[in-house]
Amino acid sequence: MLKKVLLSIFILFLFLLYFSQNSYKNENIVVASSMPLSGIMKPWGEGARNSIDAFFSYINQNNILNDRKLEFVTLDDKYEPDLTEENISLLLSNPDTFLLFAMVGTPTVKRAIPIINENNSFLFAPFSGASFLRDNNFSTILNFRTSYEDEINSLVDYIVEEKNHQNIAIFYQNDEYGEEGYISFLKALNKHKLNPSSFGTYTRNTLAINLAFNKIKEEKPQTVFLIGSYKANALFIQKAKNSEEFKDTIFCNISFSDANSIVKELKNKDIDTSNLIFSQVVPNYLDKNIELAKEYQNLIENYAQNKELSFLSFEAFLASKALVNAIKENINNLSLKKIYKSLENRDCNGLEKKVYLFEYLDDKFIEINP
Repeated sequence: MLKKVLLSIFILFLFLLYFSQNSYKNENIVVASSMPLSGIMKPWGEGARNSIDAFFSYINQNNILNDRKLEFVTLDDKYEPDLTEENISLLLSNPDTFLLFAMVGTPTVKRAIPIINENNSFLFAPFSGASFLRDNNFSTILNFRTSYEDEINSLVDYIVEEKNHQNIAIFYQNDEYGEEGYISFLKALNKHKLNPSSFGTYTRNTLAINLAFNKIKEEKPQTVFLIGSYKANALFIQKAKNSEEFKDTIFCNISFSDANSIVKELKNKDIDTSNLIFSQVVPNYLDKNIELAKEYQNLIENYAQNKELSFLSFEAFLASKALVNAIKENINNLSLKKIYKSLENRDCNGLEKKVYLFEYLDDKFIEINP
């Protein structure tokens, strides 16, 4: 009998020891990220951080987490994988870092994965729709957004079935992000028994697009898919709008291209914004019929330093809300495993995970076939 009691006590001790080693006890809950806060992708990083900071401020000021505070620590990687690798190594070397959140970009996130795995850490809601992040064997990464493949399928279906276009070209960034888009584009066209009429690439973090532009221009495409940064896409569209070969061309951009920044860039240069289509992974952030959109608008108005609203900022808000809900649910016994399980078992954003297509008409984004 005594042996059984001692054995039970020993097992309980081991359980408590294991639990204490895996439980996060800090009063300040440190959530960390590597983002482009300077360089060509600066608006992406700043927009996401602005929204996350606003939501964390709301949580802290209203004591939502029982006297525990959220802290969002960000390092600038300029959208360069080498810097991302350095940043993630530094962030995860800090024992106060609880988890990683909202990293921006496919090539940057890809570089960070081995470090995340080595440190048994966890990344939630990377801003990337890459297929390799949707491997069901991942236990250290959990996605919030839908895939680039889903976005591109929706765009191709619309262009082919609704617009009856077959002369379709693609302009893409020559890295993991662009290649993901290109492969998804080929698959989507193949479903309609089509091939791209032309293609052109450019180098990440540059605006060296002339060679790609001239190559695509020769085919006078009905539609051009643009899988690049907002600056490169906007420059391509600007050049095309001044070229007779693209007189009636439709320009399709996926969510990572940052619709708001593209439109702003074009309007600042008095470039026509007709015939632009954008796929998004969240609905219209200005839709007053969506409670979460109204909540987002109020948050930015009352807690954000930058009051600008955008699709990517709305996505960052929704991801933040999902993360904080999971933390709140486990606030007394915080661990990465518990957070992962909570996020995995719930509909993260309260909205159907789908693709939304928008045009930009009369100075606003209008959903196509809502």
